Amino acid sequence: MAEQTTPLGPNGFLSATNVSRETLARLTLSADLLVKWQKAINLVGKSTLPDLWRRHMLDSYQLLSHTSRTKGKWIDLGSGAGFPPLVLAICSEFDVHALESDQRKCLFMTNVSRETSANLSVHRGRIEEIEPFAADVISARALAPLEKLLDLAAPFAHETTEFLFLKGQDVDEELTNASKCWIMDVEKGCSLTSEDGCILKITGLRRRSSSGEAENHE
Repeated sequence: MAEQTTPLGPNGFLSATNVSRETLARLTLSADLLVKWQKAINLVGKSTLPDLWRRHMLDSYQLLSHTSRTKGKWIDLGSGAGFPPLVLAICSEFDVHALESDQRKCLFMTNVSRETSANLSVHRGRIEEIEPFAADVISARALAPLEKLLDLAAPFAHETTEFLFLKGQDVDEELTNASKCWIMDVEKGCSLTSEDGCILKITGLRRRSSSGEAENHE
């Protein structure tokens, strides 16, 4: 799709997603809180604020159309200021868990979750240091190359976990590198918010042994 230049607002988001008015009101509250907190804390890139409904809200929301599930446990790795987990928690029935090491961003997510009654649990700490618990869906946005993401995500996965990663123009190179260590089924979906972006859906993940065969899932 062609890159959009006109900023997307709440009504544009509503047209693109068909969420309820109540859900839109909760998202609008979270957007207002983001703008308020951003004045004191660098939560997101300043250049993204004029188009936050596209760059953060819609970019996060689109993940819901790429999972086969409608509920269950969803973990987001390196959640930053809460995109996508805050949006997912407000817009879906998933039990959403955000893993983030930055204390101020964790405070922001906790505050917005409370104000919007979002079903979001915030876990502060490095991903490698958080006690693993199994998730049905695992996502990440602009966190690390795919090979590293899979290393971080694997301890939280079970045999049928779906992985959804927002990726950019280097996705094919990342897939090539990751396939040296992992066997996986891959689907690439077009991003609604970036002509260079895609949503990478991975299922059937298993680690490749030294012989090149699949090992039993951890």
